[in-house]
Amino acid sequence: MGLLEGKKAPDFSLKGSDGKTHKLSDYAGKPVVLYFYPKDDTPGCTKEACGFRDLNKELQKKGATVLGISRDDLDAHNRFIEKYKLPFVLLSDPDAKVMARYGAFGKKKMYGKEVEGVIRSTVLVGPDGKVAKHWARVPKAETHPEQVLAAL
Repeated sequence: MGLLEGKKAPDFSLKGSDGKTHKLSDYAGKPVVLYFYPKDDTPGCTKEACGFRDLNKELQKKGATVLGISRDDLDAHNRFIEKYKLPFVLLSDPDAKVMARYGAFGKKKMYGKEVEGVIRSTVLVGPDGKVAKHWARVPKAETHPEQVLAAL
């Protein structure tokens, strides 16, 4: 799948760590940061989540809502949130259907081998529901949240 920039962001309905079902359409009129990551409480994913945590106030000042999406279940999400004091909702996409629609699931290289799995990526959805910025592959999880803040 090519870059999504300029296209209408695909709507979704996923269960969140807060016990609610979240739809992209719930956030119409506000910027939304959807960051897709492979696994709760792993080194790269933890650095990225903590980066979004540390910049959360600045992101909120710009009106943005951050939603993390992985295949982990809600129990894993809640342990991750509690352990690192994450101030945003994590969504569970166990069958990766939403990830696939956003180009965040597919073939990737891991340790020199081609495998199928979650591709660390981020989509910034503008208030108009269109993709304002799409990072199709995030190479440096620890510095990526700063790039997202700068794009806002």
